[in-house]
Amino acid sequence: MLHFDDIVFGPIFSRRLGSSLGVNILPSKGKLCNFDCVYCECGWNRDGIAERRFPVLAEVEAALEEKMSDAAANGIPVDSITFSGNGEPTMNPDFPEIIEATLRLRDRYFPSAKVSVLSNATLIGRAAVADALMKVDNPILKIDASDDALIAKINKPVGTYILSEVLDNLRRFKGEFILQTMFLKSPEFDTTESEALKRWIDIVRELRPRQVMVYTIDRETPDKSLEKYTVDEMTAFVQPLIDEGVDVQIRG
Repeated sequence: MLHFDDIVFGPIFSRRLGSSLGVNILPSKGKLCNFDCVYCECGWNRDGIAERRFPVLAEVEAALEEKMSDAAANGIPVDSITFSGNGEPTMNPDFPEIIEATLRLRDRYFPSAKVSVLSNATLIGRAAVADALMKVDNPILKIDASDDALIAKINKPVGTYILSEVLDNLRRFKGEFILQTMFLKSPEFDTTESEALKRWIDIVRELRPRQVMVYTIDRETPDKSLEKYTVDEMTAFVQPLIDEGVDVQIRG
């Protein structure tokens, strides 16, 4: 499974974000997340237990400056500075301050680059986390399923997760975010079952995110029973939204 040992890595090519400088502000050894998704490229939480120390603001800022100044000096393009890594980035206690430092460094070295954060949206009820996410160019926030029971099967939240509360918090973004959804199925579930898909479409219509990213399995997954969808199949699933003018990006 994929793990990131460095705080800053790349740039690597992202099918969604272009030339992407990755930032991991989770512990460097193993995985730390409040989801345990069946498709996570980092594997199961139980298999990623190692150190539990978050990199602090000074470490992240130094690593970012070193990598960005080197890329700029060598003419290496950076389209996106992307927070993902070994789990949920907003769990880092310094997350709001790290975002402020990243924006300052972006403006110095790559002013046209976008700062992107891939998050499961579980902590956006915290004002400081939500405020930080509202400052970045691409807050990419996840909703993989349209009810708590299906989320429990796919994302396996650690602790309490109530979709209605997450949706309430997402409404505060007033559509200024990107909604990310994984389409997949297994013998235990299908995220595109007719009623589940209808509820998900209704969520998109109500939240009106500025963009929707739908995608499917691309790397090795911890649950080996999962099946991916084709681009054509996913296009059919989201066609009602496309017809209504929603900006939907589809990645196979």
